[in-house]
Amino acid sequence: MIRLSIAFAAILLLPFSVRAAEPMNVLFVVSDDLTNNAIGCYGGPMKTPNIDKFAAKGVRFDRAYCQFPLCNPSRASFLTGLRPDTIRVYENTTQFRKNAPDVQSLPQTFRKGGYYVARVGKLYHYGVPAEIGTNGLDDPVSWEKVINPRGRDKDDEDRIFTLTPNAKGPGGRFGATLSWLAADGTDSEQTDGKIAAQVVQLLEANKDRPFFLACGFFRPHTPYVAPKAYFDLHPVDQIELPKVPVGHRQAGPAPAFGSAKADQDTMTDAQRRQAIQAYRASTSFMDAQLGTVFAALDRLKLTDRTVVVFISDHGYHLGEHGLWQKMSLFENSARVPMVIYDPRAKANGKVCGRPVELVDLHATLADLCGLPAPKTDGWSVKPLLDDPTAAWDHAAITQVSRGTPTATGAPPAKNPFFMGYSVRDESYRYTEWDGGKRGVQLFDYVKDPNEAKNLAHDPEYAKVVKEMKARLPKE
Repeated sequence: MIRLSIAFAAILLLPFSVRAAEPMNVLFVVSDDLTNNAIGCYGGPMKTPNIDKFAAKGVRFDRAYCQFPLCNPSRASFLTGLRPDTIRVYENTTQFRKNAPDVQSLPQTFRKGGYYVARVGKLYHYGVPAEIGTNGLDDPVSWEKVINPRGRDKDDEDRIFTLTPNAKGPGGRFGATLSWLAADGTDSEQTDGKIAAQVVQLLEANKDRPFFLACGFFRPHTPYVAPKAYFDLHPVDQIELPKVPVGHRQAGPAPAFGSAKADQDTMTDAQRRQAIQAYRASTSFMDAQLGTVFAALDRLKLTDRTVVVFISDHGYHLGEHGLWQKMSLFENSARVPMVIYDPRAKANGKVCGRPVELVDLHATLADLCGLPAPKTDGWSVKPLLDDPTAAWDHAAITQVSRGTPTATGAPPAKNPFFMGYSVRDESYRYTEWDGGKRGVQLFDYVKDPNEAKNLAHDPEYAKVVKEMKARLPKE
């Protein structure tokens, strides 16, 4: 007995990394269409206590960017670790394995590592709200278990207000335009409430084995549906509308504003405030469901052995630049919230200003959990979790399409298809539309955080343009 006690004491004296045989779990949480500008810890006006508390515990990345500001291309990218150009996914209808059948996804890396891997809700793309409760464009080989909750928001769709009642699309009548509803009933009746409850059940059932659990909330994606109490948190008469400089859109380049929609351009100020109120209510509601999940993590004593990631698939406009929703290369659309908590990280509670990308997450999580991973297009941000100011020679690349693609050999479309590519470092964003033939942009965020002045043709910035241009991908 004495010898055993001595041996055990010797083990306790070993460094944690040597004696910790138990693998780290992963909780991977994705919010849909969430802008940084709405979140308290990012300086926004929102009531997001659970995101804010989590950000204060982990490492908050202040300059994190999506690879494509649209649901399917972005999700296919960060769930594989490959850029949209690698998997050739640029819209909301192509399942990535059609073009890249042999790719090893992020969840597959954990399945191969012996983890229990499951998802609840939207991880790969769903048309929202039409495909809520279905598999959408899911990737079956990524998961051991899938759960597709469906709440009363689906049953209440005939009560939703929308700017375009006759619109149709992959997401249904409400998915591509501004739509909202202050709903009756409780949180638990809504789809996101059911998602939170199912994630808690999975945590309880699998707390004693290594897991990779993915939680995909649908909110605040339009239609902005939340129980009425969340609307009351955001009085419409206290909402300030973004100020857009006179002649801003006319100054171009035109493709930079290509995501504008006629129905949104003709909104009244009252409708704009109502839309922002509804978006904020939907965000506050999602934040409350996140709190339910985090409380379970603490209650089950899993926090100290779980890596937790919180992101959105892309950013979102709420009237900035005169735009709404996504599909632009301005900061509002390309930038995303990203917080990573690893209980072993030295920089927990700090903010990192290095430019990072969602495509980095596959390499990062495999690195943090000691798993072999395939070569990806991203980089592990593990060094930044220990030192947010560590050397980091990587810029963030975001791209977006314009026009209508045509089949090979087909005559030119009336609305020609081309790409915009944008590179972001700590101070600047440089963007080229159609290789520069349809316009270029440069913004200096130190002097102009609202992107009001395009400096691409300013002689004083010629050197910056040259340096940033060299970092763009070669088409």
